[in-house]
Amino acid sequence: MRLTSPGPAMPLAGKRILLVISGGIAAYKSLDLIRRLRERGAEVRPVMTAGAQEFVTPLAVGALSSGHVYTDLFSREDEQDVGHIRLARDCDLVLVAPATADLMAKMANGLAGDLASAVLIATDRPVLLAPAMNPKMWANPATRRNVETLRADGHAFIGPNAGEMAEGGEAGLGRMAEPLEIVAAVERLIDGGAKPLAGRRAVVTSGPTHEPIDPVRYIANRSSGRQGHAIAAALTRLGADVTLVSGPVTLPDPPGVNVVRVERAEEMLQAVLSALPADIAVMVAAVADWRAAAPNAEKIKKQPGEGPPPLMLTENPDILKTVGHHADRPKIVVGFAAETQDVEKNGRVKLKKKGADLIVANDVSPETGIMGGTRNSVKLITEAGITAWPDLSKDEVAGRLAGWIAERLT
Repeated sequence: MRLTSPGPAMPLAGKRILLVISGGIAAYKSLDLIRRLRERGAEVRPVMTAGAQEFVTPLAVGALSSGHVYTDLFSREDEQDVGHIRLARDCDLVLVAPATADLMAKMANGLAGDLASAVLIATDRPVLLAPAMNPKMWANPATRRNVETLRADGHAFIGPNAGEMAEGGEAGLGRMAEPLEIVAAVERLIDGGAKPLAGRRAVVTSGPTHEPIDPVRYIANRSSGRQGHAIAAALTRLGADVTLVSGPVTLPDPPGVNVVRVERAEEMLQAVLSALPADIAVMVAAVADWRAAAPNAEKIKKQPGEGPPPLMLTENPDILKTVGHHADRPKIVVGFAAETQDVEKNGRVKLKKKGADLIVANDVSPETGIMGGTRNSVKLITEAGITAWPDLSKDEVAGRLAGWIAERLT
């Protein structure tokens, strides 16, 4: 994920971060995380579980944090003044990175058998968790229940991301977010007063889908993904924890956004459902309505004297409709309607049929240059009526739409 390097500003100057490092191979990232936090002006106090000390040493953590490393609930020196309570309160934010399945289970069930869990149950400060574990562990129903309990308790999350695991041959959702992503989430959470979507989860789709006909040909459209990516970035700026499910695009990843890359509509649907429950869903992607019923395993060759072979199509899943009528339906569901005629009429029909709260409709006729371009002219269609926005850049549309969503949630 492309993130900008820090400038001379120190956005965390004077802020005290209590960093809880739990046991997992991702604990090695905590060393870089400490450095990134400190170069932005933060004071970092580390708490290490016994498991964390199997992966990185307190000596290394202490050297980078330039302070004492707390490891033992029953330390005579640290606990003579009820040290775990002091640690829990004498900070601006508690950051758990990595957050293992074990530690999250303790938090969700109120256990406090070691220093880390005792601090977490005693704190009244904001808590940000950066989960890291095997994809099967992340997908386990017990872990999912614990995560939702922690979200309901008001704790914020960053990640996990998708990718290859430390153990060879496995990949999926479970990698700890990168240090710069975590730092960006820390800044958003600490600055929560100016972030109306802080603590909210959002899923955004973007770009086209590619539906294979054979290994070299596919059904697609001209969507660039600019509008979807801009909306993901705008929601992130307002404090939301955003998962962007992107079809094939050439755009850089928006900073601080968890990006899941897919190609086909069926893959996009599964990625969106995996991101639920969420507070916000903005379905911007131009999903192909149809796909080849039986894609060829080999390239289809022209045959002399014969016409093109028949192409049998079948309907793709309707992602917006699925989300709009889902048992875990987000509080705000926004869909896009790219039309070439009867924009308002088709938008109204889509609003009702898909179960959306808002349809952002636009005319994508070739002469408008909207599909694949940098500007957009949209109409917002709700049950209350239609509002037309002037011609704007796609970044401006994204900012206005993020504000519209924030107003209705808060």
